[in-house]
Amino acid sequence: MVDPTQNQGDTRHSGDDGLGETMGERGAVESREAGTVSGAGGGVPAAQRTGSKPPKEAEKGGFWETVKVIVQALLLALVIRTFLFQPFSIPSGSMMPTLLIGDYLFVSKWSYGYSRFSAPLSLPLFDGRVLASDPERGDVVVFRKPGEEDTDYIKRLVGLPGDRIRMRDGQLIINGKAVPKEPAGVFVDENGEEIDQFRETLPNGRSYLTLDLGPDLAGDDTREFVVPAGHYFMMGDNRDNSLDSRFDVGYVPFENLVGKAQIIFFSIGGGASPLYLWEWPSKLRSSRIFDWLG
Repeated sequence: MVDPTQNQGDTRHSGDDGLGETMGERGAVESREAGTVSGAGGGVPAAQRTGSKPPKEAEKGGFWETVKVIVQALLLALVIRTFLFQPFSIPSGSMMPTLLIGDYLFVSKWSYGYSRFSAPLSLPLFDGRVLASDPERGDVVVFRKPGEEDTDYIKRLVGLPGDRIRMRDGQLIINGKAVPKEPAGVFVDENGEEIDQFRETLPNGRSYLTLDLGPDLAGDDTREFVVPAGHYFMMGDNRDNSLDSRFDVGYVPFENLVGKAQIIFFSIGGGASPLYLWEWPSKLRSSRIFDWLG
């Protein structure tokens, strides 16, 4: 029987004469020598002799390293969210069929420059826009609703400063000319309801699909709106189910633009949360992922 208190590193085969020292043996000897040094000065802990930190100081240093990494990660996320991209989710059907409830998309923050609404909490650090760039007709835009600047809206920009905009018999009129509107089949929503779908083509050639629930509905016939300087006219693609510039949103100031919708990076239907991974097989809309909007 082997005595458990015996150091196996001391075991020798006959004839070794101590010359066959193994790495395990050498480590054991070095460990014993490094533990404490005996002599006239008494025992000195190895940690003090070598200059290494005691366990408590090492733990404290590890904690602050973790805090530093977390702070750096938060600052990086803040910079990306403020100056590059910000994620948004779609909670309503006002932009169907372009955007569906449960779509998640990235909005580019640099497209129109930066205003106070580009920063978290919308801090009033400055007025107007910095590095401003004009939006184009047909852009899908995230903006803050005038008078309710804590609310984000997403609509399509159809009217530029100076434009005359109106709806007549469900058709968009820009500066006295009807925007071409051609039948494009039907859209089937998640409840199985079929809705007439049309393709509109704006004067600059931008083309997209819209929905029309029927004739003579609110918003199908409006007065003529003249867009003021420095403002824009927004409409939802789901024309009969969108509160937009025809109603209480009104003209949107340039300063209120947050960014331009660029790409759908995730989409899930049925009101499911993206955190419920077990629902992905039945509710994930994989065909919409990476749909380009910009």
